[in-house]
Amino acid sequence: MSSAPVFLAALTRLFQEGHALVFWNDAGGEFATQIEGIDIEGVKVLRLDRTPALQAKIWIEREAGARWLVYAPFDEPEPAQDWLLDARLRSKPFSADTASIQLEELGLTTRALRDHLKDRSKYLRARDRFDRIKRWVQPADTADDLDRKMIAAVARAETADPSAILLKVFAAVAAEGGDLGGRPKVLDELVAFDLEPAFWSLVEREFGYREPGSDEPTLRGLLYRLFATDFCNGIHSTAASLAHFVIDARAKAAQASVFASRWRTDMANYASYDVLSGLVADELKIATLLASMQAEELADAMTFEAIEKRVIGDLKARIIGGSGANMDSVRDLIARRRDGHWANPLLAGANDATRALAASYGALAAAAGFFELQAKHGQGFSFPNAAAAFQAYRTELFRFDLLYRWFMRATEAVEPMGWSLLHELRDRMEDAYSGWFIGQLASAWGAVVEGPAGLLSTWKLNDVVNQQHFYAQHVEPAFNGGAKRVFVVISDAFRFEAAAELVADLNARNRVKARLDAMLGVLPSYTALGMASLLPHQRLAYKGNASLDVTVDGKPSSTLEQRSAILAGHGGVAIGRDDLMAKGKDKGREFVRPHKLVYVYHDLIDMIGDKRGSEAKTFEATAQATKELSELVSFIVNNLNGSTIFVTADHGFMYQESALDEADRHTVEEGMPGVLKPKKRYILGRGMWPMQNAWAGNTATTAGTDEGAGSVDFLVPKGAGRFHFVGGARFVHGSAMPQEVVVPVIVVKESETEKARTKQVEVSLLGSSNKVVTNKQRFEFIQTEAVSERVLPITLLFTIRDGDKPISDELAITFDSTSPMLDERKRSAMLTLAAGTYDRAKDYFLVARDAKTKAEAWRASLRIDLAFSNDF
Repeated sequence: MSSAPVFLAALTRLFQEGHALVFWNDAGGEFATQIEGIDIEGVKVLRLDRTPALQAKIWIEREAGARWLVYAPFDEPEPAQDWLLDARLRSKPFSADTASIQLEELGLTTRALRDHLKDRSKYLRARDRFDRIKRWVQPADTADDLDRKMIAAVARAETADPSAILLKVFAAVAAEGGDLGGRPKVLDELVAFDLEPAFWSLVEREFGYREPGSDEPTLRGLLYRLFATDFCNGIHSTAASLAHFVIDARAKAAQASVFASRWRTDMANYASYDVLSGLVADELKIATLLASMQAEELADAMTFEAIEKRVIGDLKARIIGGSGANMDSVRDLIARRRDGHWANPLLAGANDATRALAASYGALAAAAGFFELQAKHGQGFSFPNAAAAFQAYRTELFRFDLLYRWFMRATEAVEPMGWSLLHELRDRMEDAYSGWFIGQLASAWGAVVEGPAGLLSTWKLNDVVNQQHFYAQHVEPAFNGGAKRVFVVISDAFRFEAAAELVADLNARNRVKARLDAMLGVLPSYTALGMASLLPHQRLAYKGNASLDVTVDGKPSSTLEQRSAILAGHGGVAIGRDDLMAKGKDKGREFVRPHKLVYVYHDLIDMIGDKRGSEAKTFEATAQATKELSELVSFIVNNLNGSTIFVTADHGFMYQESALDEADRHTVEEGMPGVLKPKKRYILGRGMWPMQNAWAGNTATTAGTDEGAGSVDFLVPKGAGRFHFVGGARFVHGSAMPQEVVVPVIVVKESETEKARTKQVEVSLLGSSNKVVTNKQRFEFIQTEAVSERVLPITLLFTIRDGDKPISDELAITFDSTSPMLDERKRSAMLTLAAGTYDRAKDYFLVARDAKTKAEAWRASLRIDLAFSNDF
């Protein structure tokens, strides 16, 4: 290699000291390639490998006042053969010892390292390799330090930290086929530079790993020990089958767990962790070991993905066996596991397995909530009247539909993995929803709907707006209250439980305040009638044509253009959601400027659900619809200056995952007279016969259509029944179940007041002691207030740091408690210190960072004093 900066400085000094003639015999020609770059003012370079000695002698003698550097890439000749002997005798000799030059250029203060540098000549001879370690070398470095930095350079690690080196080595194992018995290319490169023994010495110093007897260390052996030790640390005991792999020295064992934690949470390297932990789990038969363990034993263990499957399996069994008993312990375990590596998309990345595990816990949480609610209503439902039934659904019972949807939606993310984890629970949920809830609700609801004093006789409820009065009871009062422009968003089949989810999402944002109300929907609950009823009007009527079109003040209302024409008479316009969003801010403002009333139509749930080929995606469509409506509201508020917005629907829907059987089909008698429009969930006509399993009525009562020819009779199946299954049967609407006729009205107001601002919940450290006296320290935290619509949950990452350098593992905790009780808002974290020497007089810090933004939330000073505990 060339060390030009150093030898050039040394040569320059010789000439500056007054030497006019310098001879440099470079045996072996180590520096021959660098000579051309020498540029010392007033000095001429003579190369004896290119200029004959006699010619050189003539030039030197002829220019007596000149200064010369005479370089020869070979040994000094014997005096008798040296044509330049007389010149040499009056010159200053110069030699460049590679190790000495390297020592000086690296700035090392320990001269004894010269021999070590000679031993590392294979690595150091290339300039680029030398420069790679030069930026890391410190004056007081030892031989081990230099070796570590050379190993880091070979491994192409970002730093010379042992953890960074091992992350690169393990990443190479994973990338090069994932064979634990193989040798990645980086190890072969270490062999080529005589650095492999130094690598294993580094590993032994870091983790205490060595193979017994004379066996050579291997990456497989190292990985076994790292993962086995971390697992046993996580379960707070030593599993018998892994005992011989667990690192004995407590300090080294703690170091193994700290390393494993950092590896799992390193966004650049967690993928290799997932691959290698899976291979180790298979080879050590971890699944068999876990089979007898309970979720509580595994609560803090994050080593293997198989742990998640065992915890999920255990919690699933508890939910099924608990029959709705208190699920607080289940929820606590779910929260702890979702903060960990495997089931947290925020921390572990959104790969398929992570999404599926996170979804599994989501399904468990939904099922736990569902069965708790079922246990609360174990005797079924009974309502004194229709008003009480309507109120019960809008305040609580809608949660059955919401939790069922959340559960089924979550399992959709698990099914592609081919796991059978949730199959039994899915069957139980389906039985509980379709077999119990729908049947019980249908029976209790039917009791207050039918009969002389039933809801169907008047289709009115005190203090509940009928859907056909939406404009008069909601929109007109908004104008009377000073609104200059009102936006009405109508999403086809957007039912009440989805609206509750949308309200929670909207209220988690600044600038808006959303409130959920409900209307009694028109009956039959289908699109043409529901959409017409939401328009401003004096009269609704059926047209006497074959398709039974619904007219609004005598005008057709079935298409977007027809509705826009009706709205034009009220200073309004109609537009599709996607078309409005596509206009962007400037064109959007230009579009709405002439209008005081803007109806925005959105159709996703009904479009997907009402087809046999796509009805299975109903819940997926509901989730997407909620997202699109949330984006639309934000667009209206932030880009169109909308300050008053109503979000509503034409009707809801009923949906179940399981296929229906013939018992759910209410066949219309052959020869039924007066049928004009037969559908799955309703029949329109005039003069039809009554049916035992159907409710009958007239739209003049249930939708306010004109009496006589402007109205039609209808039949709708009781409960969850269908008249026929053509075109799909799992997604339906048209009848009178609460899921269909409890129509949401979300009132959205723009607000800049402090009450409309959101903030993340605050978290404080509990306890006054700031001293760490063991290598494992438990910290307690308190969520200072309950999570609410305006106080949002937060996930914090906790670690102990020396300045900004982490010196412990890192744990995530989500603070999302809605409890008013302080004790129920406490959380704790056990942090493990890395092995090392700590100054008891120095300030270290417990640091909390936002898991999403990595912004520091707070830090608390700590003193580390291990003098009273021989943990290390």
